[in-house]
Amino acid sequence: MIYLLFGGGGQDGYYISELCRQREIVPIRVSRSQGERVDEIGDVANLETVLRLIKKYKPAVIFHLAANSTTKHEALFENHQTISTGTLNILESVCTVSPHTKVFITGSGVQFKNKGCPISETDEFEATSAYAVSRIHSVYAARYYRKLGIKTYIGYLFHHESPLRTARHVSKKVVETVKRIRDGNCEKLEIGNLSVEKEWTFAGDIAEGIMTLVHQDRVFEATIGSGEAHTIREWVEVCFEEIGKDWKEYVVEKEDFKPEYERLVSNPKTIFNLGWRPKVGFRELAQLMLK
Repeated sequence: MIYLLFGGGGQDGYYISELCRQREIVPIRVSRSQGERVDEIGDVANLETVLRLIKKYKPAVIFHLAANSTTKHEALFENHQTISTGTLNILESVCTVSPHTKVFITGSGVQFKNKGCPISETDEFEATSAYAVSRIHSVYAARYYRKLGIKTYIGYLFHHESPLRTARHVSKKVVETVKRIRDGNCEKLEIGNLSVEKEWTFAGDIAEGIMTLVHQDRVFEATIGSGEAHTIREWVEVCFEEIGKDWKEYVVEKEDFKPEYERLVSNPKTIFNLGWRPKVGFRELAQLMLK
């Protein structure tokens, strides 16, 4: 059995690939750039490439994981091509040459209207960023193709972290700074707003949640998250506690910084009812990333 992963060279692709190997499934990881975690070079925004790969492998499941995970307006066209056009390319190719293939489309908590309450898959969308526009479009495309008989799944993901995170994410930025301080550096850590609340779920657990969703045929859309929010301050505190330092001596909060949201947290009732729950806790995640 073969699973095809577009955007497979990233964090989520890594953990889904590991789960595939444990279950004797062959993961074929596709990325625009060469890397040790890539099996095929290809751009999901190119229809000919997507069609060729799906026709070649006839996968049981396709995962669309590719995206530039930023809400900045400057990434408007890049994310439109990767997320929106990529979704259409996958779904139309499946419809044409492999209609029995299941398709997983990545959604995001930031595409919903956020009032600070836990967000579920049935809540209202809101186009608050260029990134959200692309995500919303991809969901409606998936729903359309579902009506054409294609089994399309959407997992709305919230913040999930691992040692594979890049330094532009606050979780990894804090961890890397704490590591350097542990090793003797005396630098300061500048943070935008310490009171922002978000989820800090292990990416390996989220991969398990995605697999749980696509391995059943009753539910096709679900928020996949812990449902547990922690402030950035709490993350900073626990990371510094792990090295025996007082975070207040090293952290500087930016003045007049306006965050995109004050609280972003999921309501994972649907995915919990399917039997999935995260295993790695908040402090365990910090310890894992600090190793």
